[in-house]
Amino acid sequence: MDILKFALRKLINGIPLILGVTFISFLLMVYFGPDKTYELLGKNPTAEEIAEIRHELGYDQPFFKRYAHYLKEMVTLDFGHSEATGEKVSSILKRTMPISLLVILPGFILGNVIAILLGLVAAWYRGTWVDKTIMVGSVIGMSISFLVVIIAFQILLSSSYGLGWFPVRGWEVHDIPSYIYYVTVPTLATVFVALGYNTRFYRAVLVEEMGKDHVRTARAFGAPPRSIMLKGVLKNAMVPIITRIMFSIPLVVVSGSLLIESYFGIPGVGKVTFDAITGGDQPILKAIVGLTAVLFVLVLIATDILYRVFDPRVELK
Repeated sequence: MDILKFALRKLINGIPLILGVTFISFLLMVYFGPDKTYELLGKNPTAEEIAEIRHELGYDQPFFKRYAHYLKEMVTLDFGHSEATGEKVSSILKRTMPISLLVILPGFILGNVIAILLGLVAAWYRGTWVDKTIMVGSVIGMSISFLVVIIAFQILLSSSYGLGWFPVRGWEVHDIPSYIYYVTVPTLATVFVALGYNTRFYRAVLVEEMGKDHVRTARAFGAPPRSIMLKGVLKNAMVPIITRIMFSIPLVVVSGSLLIESYFGIPGVGKVTFDAITGGDQPILKAIVGLTAVLFVLVLIATDILYRVFDPRVELK
């Protein structure tokens, strides 16, 4: 019950954040976004035709009236219709969001789990060749562009110049084997890039925790390495680890899925967002920005609750 009250209170406190993000983004789209007026008109339109189109698009309404309508769309989850296809935006999101989750989740989960394990190994063997090897690999992963990694894995595993085991583009998923067939290359690319940044961060956090008195005492009394690292080090380092994992979710959902899906031709939210940006499809952009702001607030709430789960000393305020 306390958790529910806390979540509700945090959600209410997050409303100003949602309003701020949506207001700024809506302001930029209204005054700096594409104007569809002349795309819908023929050559040499009359003043009456221009006024009629602007009225149909809602451009002639006051800014705050348009913003209030946008907020109503967010509350009702009715963002109107795509200007490019005419399909309801809510239907587009309902169709594409599950695909994006299927594409992003394997790489996101594996990237963090493997990075934590490598961080544990590097922290335990700090200063040895094992630690140095892991850190060199992390630096290499950090120094290579995500796009370059995607292209490299695609050439190596998908093209006729490489192994040709997986498809270059597309998403024809009907069962688990076909899912593995299409998701493998995007997952490997995501994991490769994520390992560099995540491993260095987790190693730093775990090394700091290993310097605590309770860990030195456990090692002095001959406690098994596995027990020390999992119970004495990892468990007590979960707060910064949770923070990094949770706060990377909105970034991964937006930028990660956008790059992967647009390059591999996967019909998820990222591909839809990319097409909306290049085509100036404002209803879709407004929906994505608004829902991302809500996602960030939900991540804040979930993060505070997870703090409490892993560290009873943390109070829900």
